[in-house]
Amino acid sequence: MPTQAELADEFGVERGVVRQALHILRSEHLLTGAAKGSPATVAPVPVPVRPPGGPAAPPQPTVAGLAPRIAEAFAASHVRIDALCLTSVSLTLAVGEPLRQIHAGRLKPAKIDVRVLLPSRDIPLAFPAAVAADDGGLLHRRWLAQRNAQGMVLRQNLLALYATHGVDVRVSFRALPFTPPVKLYLLNGSEALFAYYTLLRREREIEHEHLELYDADGTRSMLFAFERRAGQRDAAFVEQSRRWFDALWETISSELLLSP
Repeated sequence: MPTQAELADEFGVERGVVRQALHILRSEHLLTGAAKGSPATVAPVPVPVRPPGGPAAPPQPTVAGLAPRIAEAFAASHVRIDALCLTSVSLTLAVGEPLRQIHAGRLKPAKIDVRVLLPSRDIPLAFPAAVAADDGGLLHRRWLAQRNAQGMVLRQNLLALYATHGVDVRVSFRALPFTPPVKLYLLNGSEALFAYYTLLRREREIEHEHLELYDADGTRSMLFAFERRAGQRDAAFVEQSRRWFDALWETISSELLLSP
């Protein structure tokens, strides 16, 4: 990745904002390095073996089920990925392996289009939310920092493929006026991956304060796979999911800036 100074210049933010974003990504094991202004490195993520496709394919936790399917999607000449989620952490993790394959010369997509729908910064989130009143807005600030940091890493890593390999890359973000209760990934128009955000009550320390909150671990949400080739039922789900995503993108979503 670029240095902290280069990231601050590219995104028009202060160095302190970049340091905070990198700290969050290191704490989530998405990055290594990034100390004292040195460039950060995307942390390696082992890619599990994908189970056989089709209607009988069992659901898997997102962190295990998404990565092999994203890797397969990147084998296409034109990669198209649409995602609706609370943050882009699972997608950022999953894209890591195909990026390494591209740099190693084993994958050679000509074009990559990625669209991501995330909650707006201007709404009160349904979750994560404090069990009691969070007058200081600690949870919202932390979620916003995570949303922005993960999105910046995803965009930076993909856009860098143009400079290194001449890949035509477009990465777009738009903001939703609601907290999505589910996550959805659409891959190359042929597959839809769907998971529920299941809420838990837990205690966490945020900015040196202990808070009880309702939250969901999106990386562990069970991911259900639907493929066009698996039959009429799956094909209909993929098509309706695509229409739903497109409708949200073109109507009630708004411009999203990855800034504090």
